[in-house]
Amino acid sequence: MTESPVAQRAEQMPTGPKGGFPAQQQELPGSTQQMDPVPDHGEETYRGSGKLEGLRALVTGGDSGIGRAVAIAFAREGADVALSYLEEEQEDAESTAEWVRKAGRTAVLCPGDIMQEDTCHRVIDTTVKELGGLDILVNNAGVQGARDQGLEEMSSERIDRVFKTNLYALMWLTRAALPHLGKGASIINVSSIQAYEPSPSLLDYAATKAAINNFTVNLAAELGQRGIRVNAVAPGPIWTPLQPATKPAENIEGFGADTPLGRAGQPAEVAPAFVFLASPSDASYVSGTVLGVTGGKPVF
Repeated sequence: MTESPVAQRAEQMPTGPKGGFPAQQQELPGSTQQMDPVPDHGEETYRGSGKLEGLRALVTGGDSGIGRAVAIAFAREGADVALSYLEEEQEDAESTAEWVRKAGRTAVLCPGDIMQEDTCHRVIDTTVKELGGLDILVNNAGVQGARDQGLEEMSSERIDRVFKTNLYALMWLTRAALPHLGKGASIINVSSIQAYEPSPSLLDYAATKAAINNFTVNLAAELGQRGIRVNAVAPGPIWTPLQPATKPAENIEGFGADTPLGRAGQPAEVAPAFVFLASPSDASYVSGTVLGVTGGKPVF
């Protein structure tokens, strides 16, 4: 009997008490190609079926990790995609854009630091101009503080960066996007298992993710009458450049091993949740929810 694709994928993923990743470390923002192993973003595995045909999406943090996987999935589902990212992530962004174009869709590159409010407005303006409109906003960009630090060791610069990237930018981008979003449009925010199981060393990051949950529910209530759906995805431990760039090298060896499935997830395993929530047919009555993709950890 031929083994199913699901079983094949499960066998390829790291399992066991060590989690499966070699000890490694990078500096923020991190690079995909320097990771060992390089994450699976669905480059060779994701198959689309036209769920987002003709739609126009903006994915922040779209250069790598979950953002890259979402961009690839959206393109293969028929959407044109704009990517927001830091200028130092240009190489990763170009690679993601190439995958979007290979799917026969338009890719728009929007470099810049969304910690700056004017950058957020420029990203939205560029997206609308180049794609002819906007139907899906994915607020994926996020950062967490480097290494393990308690509150007493956290600098004001670190706290400012985490809150501005994770929360301020999300609100600035969404506010700027709203005039361009019509009935049937979708906003998808990125929460985290940290909103439910916060780590003391990530106090600032976890606080922003809990706030994003609240923002999602409140905005869904506000925009419901306009026919705009607002949801969030809460990933668990996912193998992205953010991990080796913010964790001690020795912690990488056990990354994800504490989940019920016993391993970290790959970005390609998170992307289908975004496709579902973005789909105007599959998720037409889904709004104000937080969808967990956590390897079994509870999100309630």
